[in-house]
Parts: sequence; structure tokens; C-alpha cells
Amino acid sequence: MHGPHACAPRPAPGIWSPLEYACHVRDVLLVQRERVLAARRSNTPVAEPMGRDERVEHDGYALQEPATVARQLTDAAALFANVLDRLPPDHWDRTLIYSYPQPTERTVRWVAVHTLHELRHHLHDAHRQAPKPHPGQTAES
Repeated sequence: MHGPHACAPRPAPGIWSPLEYACHVRDVLLVQRERVLAARRSNTPVAEPMGRDERVEHDGYALQEPATVARQLTDAAALFANVLDRLPPDHWDRTLIYSYPQPTERTVRWVAVHTLHELRHHLHDAHRQAPKPHPGQTAES
């Protein structure tokens, strides 16, 4: 399949498509941004689970327009980076209760590093699932 929704179909049951991974990463960035902001506002707030599996269906990840998701993903990354850029040095050690895999007190610094780790992991997953060009076909074809 080629065209605007070439990344929408799942390669196998239970494996997200590249489009679904992109939607998830967008939402992770937005949720993590809110968690950092909450840790700046309150002492040790609880970061509620984001409902990652439920969002796939509830938000219709596979039905979203790839170009729109790409723009939203870029915007979400800029918003998250802005919040981190604006952290005063002493706020990197503020804490929150991170719920996954079990409730644990974490620093804002850990949230930033963990988010980067998750983004790299999901980028690798999406690249593995992306459709490969046919022999003799360029990425622009």
C-alpha cells in the first residue's frame, strides 16, 4: 500500500503501525509535559497512568491523518522541550510519583531521561514496521 495512509495498517495483530506509534509518541510527549508542569506546581504529585492501550482505540490512532499527526508530533516535541528548557536548576530534582510499572518517587530529571529513552525505543519500533521501498524505488517515488 502506498499513499497517505501507507503507514496505517498493522503489520500483524497486536503490533502497532508506524502511524499508531507516531500518535502514541505525540501523546507521551504531551502527557510527560503535563507531568513535569505538575511537579513544578505541587510537591510530589501523582502521575496517573496515561492509558496507552486505551488511547489507540479511544483516539482512533489508525484513522488519523499522517500529515496532521506529523505536525502535532513536532509541536508536542517543541512544547516538551520548552518546558525542560525553562526549568530552573533546582527544579530538576523535584519529584512526582510515577505509576508505572509500580508507584515510585521519581525526579523531573528522571522523567526527562525516561521520555528520551521511550522516544528512541518507539522510533526503532516504528522504523521496523515502516513499509520498505520496492527494489529500484526511491523513498520519494
